[in-house]
Amino acid sequence: MPLKTHRDEETSINLTPMIDIVFLLIIFFMVGSRFSDMNQTERDISLRVPQVQSAQALTHSPGKRIINVYSDGNITLDQKQVTLPELENDLATAREQYQKIGVVVRGDRESLFDRVAQVIATCERVKIRDLNIAVSSESITR
Repeated sequence: MPLKTHRDEETSINLTPMIDIVFLLIIFFMVGSRFSDMNQTERDISLRVPQVQSAQALTHSPGKRIINVYSDGNITLDQKQVTLPELENDLATAREQYQKIGVVVRGDRESLFDRVAQVIATCERVKIRDLNIAVSSESITR
């Protein structure tokens, strides 16, 4: 029986996992060193931040306010029944809190146009610039 004196395959070391780990370590230390520089810079500033009584968290812009004008003349703002002066006050307060507030006016098709026009005029008095009027895209069958 002949003995093999040479190997058919040479053993090799797979360096791919080691290279991956080295690259991950390089990225980790680059990112970590940047964060530590920022924290050190922030610690070096010798000032005291003022305190306020009514600090509020920053929030996303509010959604559009919905005004419904029903056929009997009732007006609702976000499902709360209001009169025209109450509507004006509520919209003015909302505009003070967020300048670019949007409003959608939805009038019943049987309602008087005069009431819808009063609501639109109220929105213009409060200086609401993002004013939309909701309509249906269905074909009218009469």
